[in-house]
Amino acid sequence: MAPLPQPQPQDYPRRVRALFGGTFVIDSKNTKLVWEHQYYPTFFFPQAEVKKEYLEYNCKQDDDGGALYDIIIGSKRAPLAVTVYNSGAHAGLLKVNFASMDSWFEEDEEIFVHPKDPYHRVDVLQSSRHIRVEVNGAEVANTSAPRLLFETGLPARTYIPKTHCRLNLLVPSNLRTECPYKGEAHYYNVNIQGEEFENIVWSYGSPNLECAAIRGYVAFYDEKVDVWVDGEKQARPRTKWS
Repeated sequence: MAPLPQPQPQDYPRRVRALFGGTFVIDSKNTKLVWEHQYYPTFFFPQAEVKKEYLEYNCKQDDDGGALYDIIIGSKRAPLAVTVYNSGAHAGLLKVNFASMDSWFEEDEEIFVHPKDPYHRVDVLQSSRHIRVEVNGAEVANTSAPRLLFETGLPARTYIPKTHCRLNLLVPSNLRTECPYKGEAHYYNVNIQGEEFENIVWSYGSPNLECAAIRGYVAFYDEKVDVWVDGEKQARPRTKWS
């Protein structure tokens, strides 16, 4: 799939706040979205929106000439968390490393992992397609009531009611991943006659509101299992998860 074109920097109408050490070090209604790569945007803010008393210059610069600062709240420090730009395309702005903060909020809704891309869609559709899934020749799921999740830039995923799976073959694993659009995923291994296929199934126990329809459903990596749709065996997609 060809890379999607990167949108131009743009004003973001939502109130954005960053919490660190019990203090909102950012509380902005003047956020800008800047695409530094093709995958998702970065929050940029006017320099005046972070109090100077929270910042300590780190005597370093990034590759674009931005000055790097630590954020300090009481005894808590976030090293190299802020990049301040005094020249170039982002002059007068700064960015705050998303992962360095304790929490981020858009309006009063907490967001996770990274800023959401306003051009990124996730749609969940009820379907009546007949779906059958095999792992190493053993049927592990069979349903005519899947929910199909379509996400920008990613292969469609089929979510299957847990009760339409052979739950005795699914073994919870310790793997957890987070998605800013869907929430936190919990993974399962599939055990077929003593052979374990690791982390090829996942489920969102408490998905974000926009994906609430997949709660209680599981999805399989189509790259690693055999799938039949309406009786036709599907080719395994080739992705980074293959």
